[in-house]
Amino acid sequence: MNEIMAAVVAVKALILGLGGAITYIAHRAYRRTGDPSLGLLRVGFGIVTFGALFTGIANVVYSVSLAVGVLVNSTFVAAGLAVILYSLYVQD
Repeated sequence: MNEIMAAVVAVKALILGLGGAITYIAHRAYRRTGDPSLGLLRVGFGIVTFGALFTGIANVVYSVSLAVGVLVNSTFVAAGLAVILYSLYVQD
């Protein structure tokens, strides 16, 4: 594994840890309050985190091209951010 691939793995692991922590905290807050906006926030961060994990695995294990990896990751990030943005406008 070359230096770039090692850096990709390290950054994806960091994103997985941080995104997983945010998703977990949002999940706990949703379970405690039952607020639908927190439920959507949890889903949005989960999508972003899963996208990073999925594209990291695709890059390392299946050797997809950088362009395809960036496209797939960007799609997950855009979808997750759309859900997060929507969660800011949901009302009980």
